Amino acid sequence: MALEGRLVVPGLVDIHQHLDKSRTRALINNPAGTLEGAIAAYRGIAPTITAEDMIARALRTVENCSALGTVAIRTHTNIDPQTGLRGIEAMVAMRERCRDRMHIQVVAHLTGEAPSMLVESEEWLSAALALGADVIGGVPAYSREPLAFMELLFDTAERTGRPLDMHIDEHIDAGRVLFDALARMTRERGLAGRVVAGHSSALGAMPRDDALRTIDLLHEAGVAVVTLPAANLFLQGRSADRLVPRGLTRVGELIARGVPVAAASDNIQDAFVPTGSGDLLEIARWTLLAGHLGINDLGQAFDMVSRIPAGLMELDAGLRVGARADLLVARSDDVESLVAGGARERTVLFGGRVVASTFSVADTDHA
Repeated sequence: MALEGRLVVPGLVDIHQHLDKSRTRALINNPAGTLEGAIAAYRGIAPTITAEDMIARALRTVENCSALGTVAIRTHTNIDPQTGLRGIEAMVAMRERCRDRMHIQVVAHLTGEAPSMLVESEEWLSAALALGADVIGGVPAYSREPLAFMELLFDTAERTGRPLDMHIDEHIDAGRVLFDALARMTRERGLAGRVVAGHSSALGAMPRDDALRTIDLLHEAGVAVVTLPAANLFLQGRSADRLVPRGLTRVGELIARGVPVAAASDNIQDAFVPTGSGDLLEIARWTLLAGHLGINDLGQAFDMVSRIPAGLMELDAGLRVGARADLLVARSDDVESLVAGGARERTVLFGGRVVASTFSVADTDHA
């Protein structure tokens, strides 16, 4: 395919999705639009969702993401009393089905009541890893013993060599945060560069001096952060009657301190986020706007959905000799323009093979 006049960039990387819940919006209701409402709504239908249902909906989302330029997804997959390991089994099977078009990493995501069930959580986690889960995760804030639950996750990561990717403080209550414990455990276990804190919303609710001290701790410990603008703009701050909080973490301050910060889709068309096209360029725009980045930070926003998450997922990615040819080809002048306005025409290569293209026939002559 001739590439004259086209922009070639690394493929996009979505480090935080929930493919097991994807496209369940029509099955449930969350009239309050809150995180608590979304959790309750999904819990109500979880026992009835089969592995086949999960796979079918997830495949539709993977296809959309692939067509729009995504080459890798890390999916946080529920383990809870309602679902057990059914989601892990489904996402591992789907990972194999998508191997020719998408890198997929499956997170064993202990959520709901599971983080308070330490004995059962340890058993579920061991079983999930045996089934083929790639990453260890969960929601410490849901536990009656959050520090003990975090120790369980860190113990397992240290023993198995798997990376950690947890939902950390997805709320806006500055009085109950786990950042200091997260940094301490990461430092004590020697896991710098192997720990990701998703959401980290409460960092934005903390007084600035306290937040900057916490950011220093995260940087020194080697913890990365993933911001999820779609979910946190939709779910957080609904009880405020004026100057509604954004619910995002302190994106600019984290970047300025040198903490790796990625942006991702989170949920797509479910009770947590009722919208979502799978277009990470849209997520990059939302991150720049809602995160109060600057007019000259479009390139940084692109890195947050490409280079940075690729590094956190330890993918062989980038534009260099010898790297895998997982690429996005778009009709755009430069990366900044690509983020600013998107691209109507895109071609996606995975391992050097075209897996999706919207270029017109006239434009796809072989070189």
